[in-house]
This record gives sequence, C-alpha cells and structure tokens, in this order.
Amino acid sequence: MLIIPEITMPEFEKGLEATKTIILPFGSTEEHGPHLPLGTDTLQMYEIAKLAAKKRPLFVGPPVFYGLCRSTKEHPGTISISGKTLHSLVLDLLSSYYDQGLRNFLLFSGHAGGTHLAFILDAAEEFLEKQKEAKVAVASILELLEMAAKDLLETPKDSHAGEFETSIMLHFYPQLVKGSAKEEYPHFPKPFLVRNKRKFWPGGVWGDPQKASAQKGKGFAEKIAELIVKIADEIESFKEDT
Repeated sequence: MLIIPEITMPEFEKGLEATKTIILPFGSTEEHGPHLPLGTDTLQMYEIAKLAAKKRPLFVGPPVFYGLCRSTKEHPGTISISGKTLHSLVLDLLSSYYDQGLRNFLLFSGHAGGTHLAFILDAAEEFLEKQKEAKVAVASILELLEMAAKDLLETPKDSHAGEFETSIMLHFYPQLVKGSAKEEYPHFPKPFLVRNKRKFWPGGVWGDPQKASAQKGKGFAEKIAELIVKIADEIESFKEDT
C-alpha cells in the first residue's frame, strides 16, 4: 500500500508509476461525547482511506488532525484552527503533492462541519484554477455515508458521536470507546448565533450511540471504501467536456 508516512523515497517514486491519485484525509481534534476519543473524525477517515488503498493502488497522505470546529469549540478538548489557516494548509498540501507528481486529489474529511468544509472547498477551487492538469474531489464522511451505506443506518438524523461514528470506532478502535451515551441532538436557537454553545448542546452527541455496533462499523467502512475506489476510478477518467 502507498501509505505515505510508511513508505520510502524509492517506494514513493515507484508508486507514481501505478497511480497519480491520492486521498488526503482531513479531520479534527474535537469532543465526541463522553464515550469517543477526541481524534475520532481523523482516525475514522484515515482508516477508511487505508482500507480503500488495499483494494487498488492509491496514495494516502498523513491525516490532518486539526480542523475548524465552530459548534463544539466550547466543549472540553476541542482544538480548533481558523478558516484562514485551514485554507492555507489545504492549498499548500495540494501544491506540494502536485509538485511531487500527483494529479488526482480526493479530499475527504471525517469532520463534517459546514464552515470547515467551506474553507476546504474554497482552497481546492483556488488550486484547481491554478493547476490545469489537476482533478479534485471533495466530500465529508457523512456525504460518503449517504452515497454508500445509508441503508445500514437506523438513526435518521445521525451526525456526530452517534450510531455511525460510534460503530466505526467500535470496529477500528474498540479499545478507545469508553462505553456509550444517551441519544441527543443540539438545539441551537436558529438563526441566532450564541456564545455559550455548550448550553444548547450539553452532551456533544448528535444521534443515538446506543444503536451502534462493531458489525455495523465494519459494514459502513467496507461500503464507503468501495465508494472511494469507485470515485478514484472515475476521477482518473473524468473530463469536464463529457
């Protein structure tokens, strides 16, 4: 497998003969209820990316453990970066990988915050305008779930530290899951912005972790990895004029 933190310089060079497609896993260091680790977003995306890379030649970049966390920034353990920093980081990573010979970029984020994703998209669009040979795809893990495995999900509004993410972590990292948590959903007073976000989302869970299982996690992971392989195949043949 072409897992960049684990391969050598000659292996990287040889890998470019097999593929010029890379998955860049993004995530966050963010609260995930009382039962999941702060690195959940990043760990789950990285493991699914590596699973996809077992199925066909794909580079997988080192995961980015920081993101823009707006709704959870008041919760203990959430470490957020600014949109400006995230935009610059994405642009720098894409540019450097392009200079190293990569041409197809799959930016997949285990953190699905709307503001976070907007800055990734903005940087990717800027890069795409500059590099005419580049092809870029951007999606959150929840978007991939919706496309690949929503039939396995029992909780209709599941989003954060609930059925899906707890299942994924029970599959990949059971030793890091500390029990479960009650079903919960945030109740922010839209359209108003609030300073004390924890008041309106005390437990930091969006969904029902009690419906989670390792077996479901395996199913979610396999289906999303298969979708990623399909997206990788498609991006390599993608032409805008078709």
